Amino acid sequence: MSNNPEKRKPALCNLYQQYLDSQDSAGFINKVSQSYTPATLQRLAEHPSREIRRGAVLALGFLGDYEVNQTLGRALHDEDRTVRMVAENGIRNIWTRAGNESDRKSLAIIVRLNSAQQFKEAVKQATELIEKSAWFAEAWNQRAIAFFSLGKYVESIRDCHQALEVNPYHFAAAAGMGQAYLQLGNHVSALECFRRALRLNPSLEGVRVQIDRLSRMIEDK
Repeated sequence: MSNNPEKRKPALCNLYQQYLDSQDSAGFINKVSQSYTPATLQRLAEHPSREIRRGAVLALGFLGDYEVNQTLGRALHDEDRTVRMVAENGIRNIWTRAGNESDRKSLAIIVRLNSAQQFKEAVKQATELIEKSAWFAEAWNQRAIAFFSLGKYVESIRDCHQALEVNPYHFAAAAGMGQAYLQLGNHVSALECFRRALRLNPSLEGVRVQIDRLSRMIEDK
């Protein structure tokens, strides 16, 4: 039996390296799905090898549904910067995969409406989705974005809070709530929200800057 550690590496390492070389996400997804279940990938996401963690977290972001939210939420705190970056991209993707196909299609429309700055229509359609699927955290977050853009900061805060009630890993909702409190001039509550966002995702450098600024501002008063 060979003692060469390279030959004992999981196939995931080779698949991850092939993806880095080719940037062929479809090929990576196809090959990984043939060899690994989501449950196995979740275990590998906490493997001692950073290469394996990188591959597993990348795969979960492509293949996982909302069931992997907690695993990717933990990966946001990984000691490896690449794992953290891949986890952030992945978890944002899986937030849109809750619910059934109809719910996901409705959410995609709402996201496009927000991107097109059609905020009133986004609120209307998000409200309809929430009434049908109140456990869909990203629907609350998207309505919060629309409310914020319409200057309805109290409503935005309410929806961010609800998104976090449903999905306690939703760092974007925590940061969004902080921005809404800033608009209302409530610096103490804004600081609390930004600190919560940073606890959930320590890589949010813009939030870190806000925390430093607000901390100094409050101390100087």
